Amino acid sequence: MSLAESLGYSKEDRLLIINGDDYGLNYSVNAAVQQLLVNGSISSATLMMPCAWAREAALWSAAHPQYDVGVHFTFTSEWDNYKWGPVTRHSDVSSLVTNEGYFHNNCKHFEQSASPSQVSLELSSQVEMAINLGVKPTHADSHMGSLYGLETGRHFLLETLDVCAYYGLPFRLPRYVNPLQQHVVSQQYIDSINMLANVADQKGVIVLDYLVGLPFELGQDETTDSFADSLKEFVTQLEPGVTELIIHPSKPSLELDMFHLQPQKRVIEWEAMQQADWQQHLQEHQIKLIYWHQLQELQRSSTLRSYPF
Repeated sequence: MSLAESLGYSKEDRLLIINGDDYGLNYSVNAAVQQLLVNGSISSATLMMPCAWAREAALWSAAHPQYDVGVHFTFTSEWDNYKWGPVTRHSDVSSLVTNEGYFHNNCKHFEQSASPSQVSLELSSQVEMAINLGVKPTHADSHMGSLYGLETGRHFLLETLDVCAYYGLPFRLPRYVNPLQQHVVSQQYIDSINMLANVADQKGVIVLDYLVGLPFELGQDETTDSFADSLKEFVTQLEPGVTELIIHPSKPSLELDMFHLQPQKRVIEWEAMQQADWQQHLQEHQIKLIYWHQLQELQRSSTLRSYPF
C-alpha cells in the first residue's frame, strides 16, 4: 500500500506538504513563518533549536499547537557573521564543533569529524529542548542536509532514524527521486535513498515519497511575481504521492541583510506565498495540501510503544 493510501487518499492523489525551514533563525524569519502558518499558506515549519530566536519561535508554537512544528536538526553554522553551536550542555560533543566552539560551516567538515554517538546525543538534546519549551514536535528534518552524507558518503541517518523512532517523529527522507528535481535530490542518490527508506520502514519511521524545492539562490532579475509563477508551474508537475516542498521565508530586516548571502530571495519567498491565488492554484490542479501531523498519527498508530510526549 502506498503512503497516500495509508493516509486515506487514493494512490493517484498528489499530496503536498509545504514546510518553512529555518524557523527560529532570527525574528524576521519567525514573523514570516508564523504569518504563513496562520493564513494556511504553508503546512508546517521546522525549528533550528541552536539559534538565537528558537526560544521565541518555540514559545509561540507551544501557545499555538494547532500548527505543525518540527525540529530542523542543525549541525552546521554556515554564515560568517552569525554563529551557533550545540544545545547539549553537560556532555562531550567536541567532535561536532570547531576550536571556537561553533558548529562547522559546511557539511563536509561535519561529516569528516563528527562522532556518531555525539550526533545521536545532540539530536536528542535538540528534540528535548523543543519539548521543554512546550512544543510537541510533529516531524523532523535536516538543516543543509548535513545528516545525509552528501559530501563524503558518511551519513548519520541510522542515528537519526533511531531518535525519530524513539520520539515518534516522521522524517524528511525521500523514498524516490523526482526526475524533474535534480538540484534537491540528485538521481545519483537513488540507490542509497531506496536503501535508507527501507531502513526507516524497519525502524517504523514514516518518510516522504518526494522532496522538492526551487533553487535557493536569487535568479537573475528574479522578482516576487516571477518566483510565484515558477512555483505555480513547478507544482503542476508533481508526481502522485506525498511530496514536501521546502521554502525559506523571511520578512525584510537589517539583521537578515547583515549575515545572509541571499536575503532578498527569502523575502521573495515570503511575499510569493501570500499571493491570494496560490491556494486557488493548488485546488485548480487538484493538489491537496496535507500536514506532517497526519504522517505522525499514522506512524504512531502502527506501534504499541509509548512516547515522551
